Amino acid sequence: GGALALATDLNPGTCWCESMQMVIALACRYMGLTQAQALAAATLNAAHAIGRGHEIGSLEPGKQADILILDTPDYRQLGYRFGTNLVNTVIKKGKVTINNE
Repeated sequence: GGALALATDLNPGTCWCESMQMVIALACRYMGLTQAQALAAATLNAAHAIGRGHEIGSLEPGKQADILILDTPDYRQLGYRFGTNLVNTVIKKGKVTINNE
C-alpha cells in the first residue's frame, strides 16, 4: 500500500477548514487512524506527497528546523482537542516566529 498524507486542502466555497488539528481529529475518528498515524500522515507523509520529504516533515540532521510546539501534555490529545488552538510556539527554519508563552 501507499502512504497516507493529511492536509487541509482549503477550498473556499466547499471545504473551509484551515485547522490541521481538526483534520487530525477527523482522521482519527472517521478513518480509524491512531494519533501517531495521523501525526505521521500530517508531517512526514505530507512532505513526501509534495516531493519535499528530503528537506522537511521530520526532525533530522540536514532538514529545515521547522517545529511546532503544542500546549498539550501528550500528543495523543491532539485528536480530541480540535476546538482549542494548542499552538504555543512556531519555529521556522530554526527561528522562533510565534511565541504564545
